[in-house]
Amino acid sequence: MKLISAIIRPHALNDTREALQELGITGLTTTEVHGYGRQKGHTELYRGAEYSVEFQSKVKIEIAVKDDFVDPILEAISQTCGTGKIGDGKIFVLDIDKAVRIRTGETGEQAL
Repeated sequence: MKLISAIIRPHALNDTREALQELGITGLTTTEVHGYGRQKGHTELYRGAEYSVEFQSKVKIEIAVKDDFVDPILEAISQTCGTGKIGDGKIFVLDIDKAVRIRTGETGEQAL
């Protein structure tokens, strides 16, 4: 089992969710996050004053899946979120040692 964690631009969330649903993904978790990478910050103008925004607003998507779903999911996220510009985001794939569905007590892949 794998945990796919993707940091993407907020406006790409709906397209990404739709692409994942087409692959048969029935659930995911999203979190609004802030951070920076190569994109760094930027300056904005507010009421005539310029100020620096050091952290970019992003959305973090987390999906727990069976191993054979990883490559199609990576492709779907890359296609829907990729613009070729700095700030498109990152995708991380982590191993899951154990999963438990709290309601039923199912474990492993059955818990997904």
